[in-house]
Amino acid sequence: MKNCPGWILLSRDTASAYSLMPSHRSLTWTTDALTYINSPYPESHIITRCWRACYSLGKLIMVKNIENAYYHALPSSLEMKICVFEDDSVRNLYPLTMTRAAFELRVGMSSLLQKVLNRMLRGLKYDEVYLEVRDYLTPVIRNRYPMYRVNEYKPVDDTLFINSRLLYTGEELEFGEEVVAMREGSIAYAYARSSTLESLKGASMGEVLQHLCRELSCKESEVRLIEWPWDLVKYNSEMLTKEFAWRGRSRVQEGIEVIGERDMVYIDPSVRVYPHVVVDCEEGPVYIDRDVRIYPYTFIQGPSYIGRGTYIMPCARIREGCSIGPVCRVGGEVEESIIHGYSNKYHDGFLGHAYVGEWVNLGAMTTNSDLKNDYTEVQVFINGKPVNTGELKVGAFIGDHAKTSIGTYLITGAVIGIMANVLAPDISPKYVPPFTWYVKGIFSRGFGLRRALRTAETMMSRRGVKLSEEERRMYE
Repeated sequence: MKNCPGWILLSRDTASAYSLMPSHRSLTWTTDALTYINSPYPESHIITRCWRACYSLGKLIMVKNIENAYYHALPSSLEMKICVFEDDSVRNLYPLTMTRAAFELRVGMSSLLQKVLNRMLRGLKYDEVYLEVRDYLTPVIRNRYPMYRVNEYKPVDDTLFINSRLLYTGEELEFGEEVVAMREGSIAYAYARSSTLESLKGASMGEVLQHLCRELSCKESEVRLIEWPWDLVKYNSEMLTKEFAWRGRSRVQEGIEVIGERDMVYIDPSVRVYPHVVVDCEEGPVYIDRDVRIYPYTFIQGPSYIGRGTYIMPCARIREGCSIGPVCRVGGEVEESIIHGYSNKYHDGFLGHAYVGEWVNLGAMTTNSDLKNDYTEVQVFINGKPVNTGELKVGAFIGDHAKTSIGTYLITGAVIGIMANVLAPDISPKYVPPFTWYVKGIFSRGFGLRRALRTAETMMSRRGVKLSEEERRMYE
């Protein structure tokens, strides 16, 4: 079976995948299939293309182990198209969504899109996935997701429309009848048949959605939409627990000290755990993905997730509610925070109730405040305007490629724009705009965009990733 082109083998136990498509017969993948699908970088695309091609062909082999395989033939007549769309509210998630689509944001162990495709749509028959994003993101998203159609949707076939900000938490959703599901004034999802859509040829996505609201019955839904950056942090612990249960596996090597039930911990066999590491799962599960290194005297408290290829530095304290994406370097103390991926917090310092984008470098002793001295709600500047969060604990929101110097202090609810630099000794302002330097109370343009892009190229090359031409044009 391993040599049958056009088939994919997925191990439910080890999550090892073997794919031998006609154009890639020499390739054998023996790694975590879910992780490869989750990765936004080019190495993921072959395995994802194989998965989608097999789905379209109606061929899928599911195996409990490599020796004991069985196959399941998917229906050959697929019935609908999926369209994941961005609405105007994605701008409320700046700076996190300035360089990515809203569906790429991480909560728990995976992105919003992965939860939609891997959980929400399980059992549904569909043959195409369309991603509708802001125009300037089109080349970048096409490069990251070549297996999907980006900004090419035509209202012809039966379609399930899904808001890119939808956080799927396991709700039972019915898609049999035409409907528009609303959440606090925004379309969460909608299902429309081709007969409803046939008059809309040439219409924009906004026009299509407005038409559906006029023509179909609307109902208020209990599904969640991510409205603000702090929502991602607020729901993170809950989603860590849910996704651990969804993945349905546990594994701990002998000799690792675990506080609590060992079946609440999964540590991939490829993980290297040094002596004197303690994993505390009394308050929630801990999932440590492949190729992670955890150095001595580290404490990891659940619920938490540590993504593939990440290094947890000596004496680190990874407290509850943390999601650390792939290929990060993390030390010091981290609590109730999401680090999207490919970012560095090597040294001591505190990060709490924060969301850190990609390719961020936090200098030694960088510390953010997540609680005001008078215990009142935190204000956060979104698009340059203050917004009341209704929350007492809110940390920093840091855009891609931002940097802080050693000894930097970030004020409660700080927003640091993409490619911004914050240098000590002053406490940061509430808002540092994109491409801006903040030095000794003064804002400036720093060394300019060309130098910033060279710095980005250097940092990315250290992790074996190249700044794509599409990304370069996006920043320019």
